[in-house]
Amino acid sequence: MNARRGAALLLVLWVLLLLAGLVAVFALTARTEALQGSALRNNLGSRLAADAGVEIAALRLSAADPAARWMPDSRLNKFAFDDYTVDVRIQDEAGKFDLNASDANDLANLLMVLGVEEERARPLAGAIQDWRDSDSLLAVTGGAEDRDYEAAQRPYGAKDQPFATLSELQQVLGMDEATYRLMVPHVTIFTAQPRPDVSFAQMPVLQALGLGADQASLLVSLREAWRPGLPPPLMPDGSALAVVGSGTYSVASRATRPDGTSVEVHATLRIGAGAGLGQLYAPLAWRTGDPD
Repeated sequence: MNARRGAALLLVLWVLLLLAGLVAVFALTARTEALQGSALRNNLGSRLAADAGVEIAALRLSAADPAARWMPDSRLNKFAFDDYTVDVRIQDEAGKFDLNASDANDLANLLMVLGVEEERARPLAGAIQDWRDSDSLLAVTGGAEDRDYEAAQRPYGAKDQPFATLSELQQVLGMDEATYRLMVPHVTIFTAQPRPDVSFAQMPVLQALGLGADQASLLVSLREAWRPGLPPPLMPDGSALAVVGSGTYSVASRATRPDGTSVEVHATLRIGAGAGLGQLYAPLAWRTGDPD
């Protein structure tokens, strides 16, 4: 009898232990799902706040009142959105080198300003030119055509067509991740202009265009000191700095929560006549995270 009671007690204890384990697993699963749901909710909220920054940027860029417009020269614009702090920077694409229109020499100068050695910068700029042109001749500065890609065991050759995206630049022979990251903030595929507009260009672009460091710094200082609604500042040569954008802009919008976590959205917008009937803007590119 005692043996039976002991066995029954042991069985009850095992059942209780099993039930306790099941409850613990259930509680852990519920806790994990709650944390995942909270993270997803916070991430979505941050993404929507960052998207709101892009929408506000488009609204400010198209404002009828000149004093209400945001200058597309990459200066910081900050505002509060619910519990978020939203930081927005707008860069006019006209202030960048167009990969499909810029001379290989200008692209080489940009690479050198960014710290790439000349013996690598010039052939790499030539390879960019060879990627987009339709012939099979190497660029004057050296470059890369189909035979060079084949020798490098790349499963593709020079595209021989214009760049369709900035990320395509990574496929050019000789381009590495570090150089791509240095170059991509200063290049575009949306202007078809052979040279950037100095009114909106950043320091590396200004120096690549041949301006000395002091002259480029002065121009940037004049631009940063200007505020919408004031007369346009004069450049060192006496000409007025452009304060009305080209209509095509890259926007970086970062939404930060009170706990310090953030989400950044990068968008390229066309505003005005090129946006389409009834649209404030036409999105040309849009992504969450680092730019292409």
